[in-house]
Amino acid sequence: MTSFSDLNLDEPLLRALEKQGYETPTPIQGSAIPHLLEGKDLMGIAQTGGGKTAAFVLPILQTLSQDRTRPKAHMPTAIIIAPTRELASQIGKAIQIFTRDIKMFHTVVYGGAPYGPQMKDLQRGVDILVATPGRLMDHMKRGTVKLDNIQTFVLDEADRMLDMGFVEDVQEIASKMPANHQTVMFSATMSPQIKRLSKTLLNQPMYVEAPRETAVASTIEHSVLMVSRDHKKDLLMHLLGQSDKTKVIVFVRTKASTEGLVEDIHKNIEGIKANCIHGDKPQRARERTLRSFKNDRITVLVATDVAARGIDVSGISHVINYDLPMEAENYVHRVGRTGRAGASGIAISICEPRERNLLRSVEEFIKQKVTVDDDHPFPAPAYKDKRAPGKPKGRPFSKTKKPAFKGKAKLGGKPGGKPGGKPARTDKRADTRTKHVGAKPASRSSARPAAKRQNFKHAS
Repeated sequence: MTSFSDLNLDEPLLRALEKQGYETPTPIQGSAIPHLLEGKDLMGIAQTGGGKTAAFVLPILQTLSQDRTRPKAHMPTAIIIAPTRELASQIGKAIQIFTRDIKMFHTVVYGGAPYGPQMKDLQRGVDILVATPGRLMDHMKRGTVKLDNIQTFVLDEADRMLDMGFVEDVQEIASKMPANHQTVMFSATMSPQIKRLSKTLLNQPMYVEAPRETAVASTIEHSVLMVSRDHKKDLLMHLLGQSDKTKVIVFVRTKASTEGLVEDIHKNIEGIKANCIHGDKPQRARERTLRSFKNDRITVLVATDVAARGIDVSGISHVINYDLPMEAENYVHRVGRTGRAGASGIAISICEPRERNLLRSVEEFIKQKVTVDDDHPFPAPAYKDKRAPGKPKGRPFSKTKKPAFKGKAKLGGKPGGKPGGKPARTDKRADTRTKHVGAKPASRSSARPAAKRQNFKHAS
């Protein structure tokens, strides 16, 4: 596949692609678009940044533009579901770009945004509805979205949808659609859970997978800085204070960490403006923060993994993993925010000694070794094996315990020793044993003085 014209796309779409500078289809686009234009169900696997959005948006636009009739109120013709608000907005912008020369209506609905404007768009009627699962379910319950007219159903970032617990919502949404609709799933991975979900949603699907030579772009330089937990925040401030950090995303593991780090940055580094986004922040505030980040009004964005996918901001010089991700795959989505469109980028990970297993998981997933950089003020001491050289592994002998007797006793050894056997055991307690044969030895409780027994009983 050498050009988009080989995919039999209509002229308006080809013009839109040309205006955006797209000349050659990506592997996933070249594999998926022909099947989707034929109306087949499809399961597509492609890594982040592989062009999945255009792979399903272009066929939808071409199919809907043929014999198009004005959409009815509250009854879209195609629905695209995305796991996050940011990804839904990104898909909406792609549709807007590709429909400049095509008469096609679309809208984007997600949680955290006011219902009023969304309801007005749905009342006028839209060809394509882009939504997050929760807000789509809300509109369905209100009766402002009806799925009786759906021809194409797209589930983007299906693996992320599973991680966020949207499986039941997705299955309920799909059950309300006509039986003969086309279903399309895209995912970065093909886990057993994704396979099970595809079997419930897809009908005789085509499977396409873009070859992945590497999990991350070759233009990204990776390094890891080992630091003790006490100096972790000090190291971050040191890194952000360097002049080469022009636009930075700092990824953390929890929502609680974001606000505190922003305060620490403003307190410790003069002249740097920072802000944060996370799942509990209102959508308007998140959008305002992202606009400020894009327009360079803030230079440091502190974010949870909610921002790892669906954010396309140019000019990000560094991605700093303040906390290593618990899942290695999220590392790829995080660092993919830099080094985009052939530009170079730098990914720095801060790692505590106790997190070495997370680092190894990342290295195995991206199939490359991450360079350890000790050239910073707070290097963690290297791990040292405290055992003496040559000392065997395992639990050491107790200082008070002697090794068991080995070998045969010599004739004429200790008194009582048996020839060729172990020395006889001498028990100093022998004189305390009862002299009556067959009698049981006195228990400790019965041997206790009577007065003490009475006091114990009284105390209890």
